[in-house]
Amino acid sequence: MSIGGSSGDEANSSENGIQIVKTGIQAQADESRFVRQLRRTKSVTRAERITEVERKARQSQPDKPIHRPRDSLFSWTSGFDRYEGFVNWGGLILLLGGIRLFLENVIKYGVRINPVAWLLWVKSEHEDDYYFHTPLFLLAANLHILFAYYLELQLAKEKIKGNMEFYIHAAHLGVILLIPVVVLGIWTSMFSLLGRTIVCVVYTVMFLKLWSYAQVNHWCRTQRGWKKKLSRHQSFSFMKGVEKNNIHDSSDKADSAAATAALTQYPENLTLRDLYYFFVAPTLCYELNFPRSQRVRKRFLLRRMLEVIVITNIILAMFQQWIIPSVKNSFQAFSDMDFIRCAERLLKLSIPNHIVWLSWFYLCFHSFLNTLAELLYFADRDFYQDWWNAKDVGTFWRLWNLPVHKWAVRHVFVPIIHAKYSKLTASLAVFVLSAALHEYLVSIPLHMYKVGVFLGMMVQVPLVYISTFVESKFGPRWGNMIVWSSLILGQPMGIMVYYHDYVVKTFDPSML
Repeated sequence: MSIGGSSGDEANSSENGIQIVKTGIQAQADESRFVRQLRRTKSVTRAERITEVERKARQSQPDKPIHRPRDSLFSWTSGFDRYEGFVNWGGLILLLGGIRLFLENVIKYGVRINPVAWLLWVKSEHEDDYYFHTPLFLLAANLHILFAYYLELQLAKEKIKGNMEFYIHAAHLGVILLIPVVVLGIWTSMFSLLGRTIVCVVYTVMFLKLWSYAQVNHWCRTQRGWKKKLSRHQSFSFMKGVEKNNIHDSSDKADSAAATAALTQYPENLTLRDLYYFFVAPTLCYELNFPRSQRVRKRFLLRRMLEVIVITNIILAMFQQWIIPSVKNSFQAFSDMDFIRCAERLLKLSIPNHIVWLSWFYLCFHSFLNTLAELLYFADRDFYQDWWNAKDVGTFWRLWNLPVHKWAVRHVFVPIIHAKYSKLTASLAVFVLSAALHEYLVSIPLHMYKVGVFLGMMVQVPLVYISTFVESKFGPRWGNMIVWSSLILGQPMGIMVYYHDYVVKTFDPSML
């Protein structure tokens, strides 16, 4: 046994020696390779990969080196992001291109801008309404407001209980949307296109506001019921213990109680004054206590009112000079299904249409809503965020129309999430409801019951995922390009398609 053990130890020591020699040889080879690499200048794709040791070694050389590993500015890895000059260049090119298109349009069609023409058109629309049909329809909307007010009073008095509350509210909201469909569908000739559009917009806004009004008051009733149950279950000894523990912070509680007492509490909010203020306020989300400004800023209000007047006339002028001729000229191309000419018409219409859309955005979400908010002392002016920097389509929809977005999140998305559904289901529900209301606002006034606008809105769902993938794969710049492309090209396509179908449906084909 001793002989075998000694021979095994000798073999192991021999193998260990061989392994040590191999390790030394490998270390010498690695060192030699490192020295060779250090001697020649590296070719790298990012400047950060150069080692501190090599940098110091090169700087100590007598040749005074000026080169270092770095990328060209247009490379994605350069980290350069100051393109203000290109933004100015792009704006100038867009301005020159717009001027050229305007001059071409004037040479081809002459000066078509005529403010009197719009007044004559509005006059003819009122004549089609027999001067009172649309105002009478809008006056009837007060019946829905009064019914909602009466219903909330009965619910506050607990005269309606159980699921009956939900059924009555749902039926009422459904009737609000159904009445314009029935009335405008049966008595078509009694309402003009302008009148039908105004009616549908007002009734849609009323539908959203009364939904919020009903749901917020339901939340308040639910909380009041919980407080009643909690107060009944608390014993006298428990209340004394609470008072004893809270005696030290009585001053804080007094301040909090005073602040709370200054706020309107449910059901004190159930007044016609409160409901009508909410109905005209620039928001779709009801609250018992809206933030209020202290005074009307006269200069600010005057600027916003002037913007409303000036930008409205600019938009109307652009419609007369650019949009109407371009849309009319697209009719034959769409009738013949000439895709090349359709593409040419689409690109020609995209620029003026986009400028009109941008002007309308500023007019509606900044000038008009701020004017309304200033007159009503409404302090929350968060009507939009920086949607122009949106890195994907989903971010754009969350930033550009905040009154609608806040309503959708508060009254559709969050309740669905609380009902234990997934975020995907909640997002799809929001898109479906938004698409349905967009289709409602187009199909009912035009009497064209199609699904074009609905499908156009639902296309945004896959576009959200596509733009998100592009943003994560290639960076936010390309995601933002998809957002702008969808805005510039999507809208004129819808306008031309609906114009073609409306003309075919409304006018005699022999006159086209």
